[in-house]
Amino acid sequence: MRKIFTIILVALLLGVGVVALIETDPGYILLAYGNYTLETSLWVGLALLALFTLLVYSVLRLGYQLIGGPRFLVSWLGVRKSRRGSHLTTHGLINFVEGNWTRARRQLLRGAKNSDAPLVNYLLAARASHRLQDPDQVSKYLGLAVNSDSAAATAVAFTRAELQLQSADYEPALATLEQARSDVAKHPYVLELLREVYSGLQDWDKLAALLPDLKKHKLLVDDELQQFEREIYGQLLAQCIAGGDDPASDSLRSGWQKIPTKLKEDPQMLQAYVRMLVDRGDYGEAEKLIQRALKQRWDVNLVRQYGYVQSDNAPRQLRRAEAWLSAHPDDAQLLLCLGRLSARDKLWGKARDYFESSYHLEKSSETCAELGRLLLGLGEYKVAAAYFREGLLVRESGLPELPMPEKIMPVNRRLARS
Repeated sequence: MRKIFTIILVALLLGVGVVALIETDPGYILLAYGNYTLETSLWVGLALLALFTLLVYSVLRLGYQLIGGPRFLVSWLGVRKSRRGSHLTTHGLINFVEGNWTRARRQLLRGAKNSDAPLVNYLLAARASHRLQDPDQVSKYLGLAVNSDSAAATAVAFTRAELQLQSADYEPALATLEQARSDVAKHPYVLELLREVYSGLQDWDKLAALLPDLKKHKLLVDDELQQFEREIYGQLLAQCIAGGDDPASDSLRSGWQKIPTKLKEDPQMLQAYVRMLVDRGDYGEAEKLIQRALKQRWDVNLVRQYGYVQSDNAPRQLRRAEAWLSAHPDDAQLLLCLGRLSARDKLWGKARDYFESSYHLEKSSETCAELGRLLLGLGEYKVAAAYFREGLLVRESGLPELPMPEKIMPVNRRLARS
């Protein structure tokens, strides 16, 4: 505000000065040409000169525009079309995000006609066509995208592969991505897409081969990568059981040797392998692994598996397991395991004691079932039935609350009501 006031004040002072100067000495100008003369004051002459200069400038500029008219018109029309193309592209993108696929495709294609860089328009038009389940148009617009920018071949390949993956067309997607895998350093995203393809094809060998690159480029966080490794090698172990000319146990051991050393120490991986050994009847190998692992780290899941191992020497197996009891007296899984080993050694009283001790620590359906069938064999039918009933209720703990009859209705009353 102060600045504006200063400018106005200076302008007024200059105006007053100029007026005073004109009144003091207006000056005199005489112009003569032939029989014509023009007399005026100096200040009016200067004003006329300024107007004449402005008129000449305006005439020259008008003439320049008339001479270069077509070129100026083309430039103006080009800018207008470019703005219109940008406007259509923006609205097409908005409709694409909102899921209006038909309208989005139409606006994107119209915007591409007046765009200097129509690549994005064609890629989004292809994705919209995929949503509209129009594969011919998808191929058409992806082709136009490649033609619009030769440097975009990889981007177009990724887009094609993503659309094929969304349709579960794994084989064509694999063929598309194999071409782009030659330069993983520049395009690590191809590894992520290949992971989806191989997972869809359940090609666990290829996924195992892909793991080093996934680790190198850090495409998965540590927890996801560890879980992914477990899944891959777990499936490879399962394949060892399902196929092969070697006996299942030999093939399974061979598959275990191919697993990275660090992963062999993973508790979940070790539990899965032990479970497979027990299921295949390779009790000797399972027993060795469990004993070796429990010396390094206590694992209740492995302890539970130990109860499923059928050793050739049941008394010795029981003694080994009982040696763990001093360090873990309140472990319900260990007591359940000891009950099973005692029953396998036909020590029924000891088995019952261990089962009941486990039951008091943790009322699981599994412990109730073991107590029930042991007591059933011992002839204690009512107690066995009570344990079976409790185990079933523990297992089905999510039952809704319902009113229960206070007592069983006599038979004659039931017949009368029916």
